[in-house]
Amino acid sequence: AATAESSLSTPPPESPPKPKHDSSNFDILETYTDLLHSQPTLTMPLAAISSLISLLRHSPPSTTSETLSLLSHHSSILKSSVRNPIALSAGTDLFQRYIVSTLQSPSSNTDAQSTQDFKTIRDQLVANGEQFVARAQEARGTIAKIGVRFVDDGCTVMTSGNSRVVSAVLNEAADNGVRFRVVYVRSDLPPGRSDGKGDGVVAQLRGKGIPVAVIQPSAAAYSLGKINMVMVGADGVVENGGIVSRMGTYQLAMLAKSVRKPVYVVAESHKFVRLYPLGQYDLPVQQTVVDFCDRMDYIDDERDAGVRGAKEGKIQGGGRDDEEVVDYTPPELITALVTETGIHSPSAVSEEMIKIWY
Repeated sequence: AATAESSLSTPPPESPPKPKHDSSNFDILETYTDLLHSQPTLTMPLAAISSLISLLRHSPPSTTSETLSLLSHHSSILKSSVRNPIALSAGTDLFQRYIVSTLQSPSSNTDAQSTQDFKTIRDQLVANGEQFVARAQEARGTIAKIGVRFVDDGCTVMTSGNSRVVSAVLNEAADNGVRFRVVYVRSDLPPGRSDGKGDGVVAQLRGKGIPVAVIQPSAAAYSLGKINMVMVGADGVVENGGIVSRMGTYQLAMLAKSVRKPVYVVAESHKFVRLYPLGQYDLPVQQTVVDFCDRMDYIDDERDAGVRGAKEGKIQGGGRDDEEVVDYTPPELITALVTETGIHSPSAVSEEMIKIWY
């Protein structure tokens, strides 16, 4: 009985105290989405990096291993939230690499740091990360000044995908008084409808007196005789010098190559991603473009999906605007890549990535 009474009177064991520095109430997805909505010119990789910086700022100092684990965990949350994680991988992987190299530098000496010392290091990481984002945001203007040399008087440029970097190059050329024309390839939509993804670029250029022809993808081959080059942006630049970009880019590059027209890619270096695809179907992207089916009722389902996609101004299967279907353009179809560091051949991309990562 005494034993029973003593067991009843023994207070239950206390639950382990919560960590003093808890980041569980930080919503990385909400932060990322808010950044994209509040700063429309911000690229997805930079929005991801800025979100991780906010995470570091929100989470008080801990240790090196906990910091790296925290960044890895929230990076995985970001990448798993989209069907096309390539752009996010470019940003999150680059930022994590920067953190590792900084913490491993002799000046950090984090092996025997006190909490107060690590707070200083963490504050420095945040400050340096913010400076990196600020410099990266200036890359578009730098690329415009470099890439404008390809746009000569009297030339005609074919583009698609509403790339903000391509838009910056073309607007720079217009501001410099270059007289050129643009053929803009828009998404497949019913006749009579304008493509909201391209209206901004078209309106900007026409407002500056630049003639712009808007065509359907099915007219791209027909229009090749009227153009001098193809200029496109990229979601990601992969290790072999190829690019992952909006669906149809591969098609345009193949067409241009067949008639010996140059293909120029303009993209910021923070879109370089450690990925080496072996072909179109070797991308870490969840998308169904070729969907075989032997059910008769699938025809009606497909027609309904196509109508819904047209009303929403999206490619069928593309999902949200930031998750459009993409394809892979191999390096042999690309004439040159223009980044803020200069003009590079596709074969030089691997060397540039070594400079960035190591």
